Amino acid sequence: MEENIIIMPNGPAIPQMKHFGGIDEEYANFKKSKVVLIQVPYEKTTTYKKGTKYGPAAIIDASGYMELFDDELNQETYKIGIHTMPELEVENIPPEEMTEKIHDSALEILKSNKFPVIIGGEHTVSIGAVRALKSVYPNLSVLHLDAHCDLRDEYFGSKYNHACVARRISEICPVVQVGTRSLSRLEKDFLASQSNGRVKTLSVYDILEMPMWKDTVWSSLSENVYVTIDLDVFDPCLVPAVGTPEPGGIGWYETLDLLREVARERKIVGFDVVELSPLKDQAASDFLAAKLIYRFLGYIFSNKK
Repeated sequence: MEENIIIMPNGPAIPQMKHFGGIDEEYANFKKSKVVLIQVPYEKTTTYKKGTKYGPAAIIDASGYMELFDDELNQETYKIGIHTMPELEVENIPPEEMTEKIHDSALEILKSNKFPVIIGGEHTVSIGAVRALKSVYPNLSVLHLDAHCDLRDEYFGSKYNHACVARRISEICPVVQVGTRSLSRLEKDFLASQSNGRVKTLSVYDILEMPMWKDTVWSSLSENVYVTIDLDVFDPCLVPAVGTPEPGGIGWYETLDLLREVARERKIVGFDVVELSPLKDQAASDFLAAKLIYRFLGYIFSNKK
């Protein structure tokens, strides 16, 4: 199997597989694939733990060790065709330019009538993807799974800091946030008086008090939905390899239940998984991210639909 080697500073050499899941060329070539993965190794605005630029390589590598038969769905999802694009060259460019490159790449995929999946990289990568999807699906909303509200208007002098991603997306289309448990006073004030209904937030505290919280989530979304998943939405005992591991996150099965229900009730038109910062000799976070992508694709392209 063809591999590249990614060297992490003071960390492991990551053998990057050519195709997600290590799948054969028959199901990985662009022409026949329904799904295209865009890798965006970017971490220009990270403010705590570094390493998100190594996230895509670690996820692709871990994916090669998954069983491709999905025991929940009783199907081999990879047979829809999953093409893995080479990593975008974004390392030394400003975030505004990076989001434009993602916009252009995602738009080309959409014009080819394929389903885009973006693998980050820091959370800022979502902005360009949402802009591309909005141009194709006017009735678009975003489901945002994250420990942090990411609603600052600017941070460290930039409106394209990763802490501003939901604020920028809310300027494009409505946002429904799930799993949040950390925000600044400015973000709290924005939600209370300035969001104009563009942002609906269900924190972990809301989830604990609302038995039917998943119904509230999907019913708050429009017909067409883009999903952005910051891996720090999970409890750090499940995913420690993130830049800011906030305690008290949601679990694996809670997240899958939500994604399954949203995929059943709404049309998912694209998604991303971001903010993995791989840890040396700790592959659990990498593997969870890979499995999450594969399982979510299974829900979206389920034989049971």
